[in-house]
Amino acid sequence: MNTSSPTAPGSIQIVPSVLPADFARLGDECAVLEEAGVDRIQWDVMDGVFVPNLTFGPDVIAACRPHAGVMFEAHLMVADPDPMLGAYVDAGCEMLIVHAESVTHLHRTLSRVAELGAQPAVAINPSTPIDAVAHVLDLVDMVLVMTVNPGFGGQAYIATMEPKIAALRQLISGSGAAGASGAGIDIEVDGGISAETIGGAAAAGANVLVSGSALYRYDEGLAHGVADLRCRAEAAFRA
Repeated sequence: MNTSSPTAPGSIQIVPSVLPADFARLGDECAVLEEAGVDRIQWDVMDGVFVPNLTFGPDVIAACRPHAGVMFEAHLMVADPDPMLGAYVDAGCEMLIVHAESVTHLHRTLSRVAELGAQPAVAINPSTPIDAVAHVLDLVDMVLVMTVNPGFGGQAYIATMEPKIAALRQLISGSGAAGASGAGIDIEVDGGISAETIGGAAAAGANVLVSGSALYRYDEGLAHGVADLRCRAEAAFRA
């Protein structure tokens, strides 16, 4: 499990997706990402049903867990996450993100994540309104606003999600909800985050920024990419 100190809620966090990594050496890739200064690592779990792709099972994540001390989050892009929650917690994921669109009883699912000892989080697709999560803010530590339609890496950022991020930030602030941990509720964005787009997402109110393909494209290396993205987000962030 995670041996590092948790990052304070509300602070800027740079989170890589491992989709662009070398799958033949994922454990080493996690160690390199930690060395580059990331705040945590996101595992994009896809089942080929909820999204048109198939990726990481819990055994793969468990094999990588000893290679890095940073927090692991599992983004469960699956049609029925409930039966697999325990397996991903046991694999070493300290946060589980479930999609509001894929869960029949969202309160029950998020409560179960907390019972398993992980941090609960909820995601919404680009076409899903924030009303879908308005009544579970007391149960989550984070809300993920997708800035692409999930399923593949390397997609173009949907800039029209920025008003949605801003409205969610206002909803969180106005509701007074402290979230599952009793601390602030983070807003994560995932999809098309790069040097060109991270400022818009952060200015709208997102403080957890997931970057995959763009981070790996930095010619100067991952550490430079993490530092550059963090600097741009911190300069633009509006709490």
